[in-house]
Amino acid sequence: MTSTAPKNVGVVGGGRMGAGIAQVFATLGSTVTIAESGDREAALQRVSDGLDRAHERGKLGDVDPATILGRVSTVAAPDGLPPALDLVVEAVPELVDLKLGVLALVEKTVSPTTVIASNTSSISIAELGSALSDPARLIGMHFFNPVPASTLVEIVRAPATDAGVVEKVREWVAQLGKTEVLVNDSPGFATSRLGVCLGLEAIRMLEEGVADAESIDRAMELGYRHPMGPLRSTDLVGLDVRLAIAEHLAKTLGDRFAPPALLRAKVAKGELGRKTGQGFFTWS
Repeated sequence: MTSTAPKNVGVVGGGRMGAGIAQVFATLGSTVTIAESGDREAALQRVSDGLDRAHERGKLGDVDPATILGRVSTVAAPDGLPPALDLVVEAVPELVDLKLGVLALVEKTVSPTTVIASNTSSISIAELGSALSDPARLIGMHFFNPVPASTLVEIVRAPATDAGVVEKVREWVAQLGKTEVLVNDSPGFATSRLGVCLGLEAIRMLEEGVADAESIDRAMELGYRHPMGPLRSTDLVGLDVRLAIAEHLAKTLGDRFAPPALLRAKVAKGELGRKTGQGFFTWS
């Protein structure tokens, strides 16, 4: 049986991740509605800029970026999403209470058959499912930054997640041209748990003067064939995002995930990585 791409998709949050998720589904052919409580024009501009970059790299074929952008619209809040959606992806900041509130509002707004997904990178899907009257429809779809260029989606299955929902999401990920890894629900899942562990140790090494940032990253890139070192990766993810994940994992998995003082200090100074131009490296 031929699988069907989601015709209508909602994305809650129009930041870098949300805009990237909107872009890839719109490129697939879906009509996408972004719920963004802040600057809605900026959210659309992020999608537009991403489509222009994809066009420059020849990733859109003969399709005009403006045609794809025409499939994307915005609303001011989750309760403004159209009810008849096949999928809603929540992509708001990594704060438990914020996500719980958003997911509860989404469930009240959309059709009972809509699949609800969270792009969380560390929070238990079962914990987020407590906000829903029907947690069987909730699943984790952990995209990676930048979404259009990344080939991986981590699918997170909670104990309550319906098997049909899992299979449907696996099909959609394949249609996006991405590779899935299916993991069972646990704080940090597979990717964040391992990635944060490596990143935090690299920060501690920098803090202790073991080596400079360039040397630490180069050692992992050349010695272990990592495409990007752990400190540049932290800059790309965002130091504030990595700090929030580390704090959550420290609460749920123990002190081995306690954030280093250097990470807290940089976040306090506003040195959040590529998005601010300064993190462990300077970005132009």
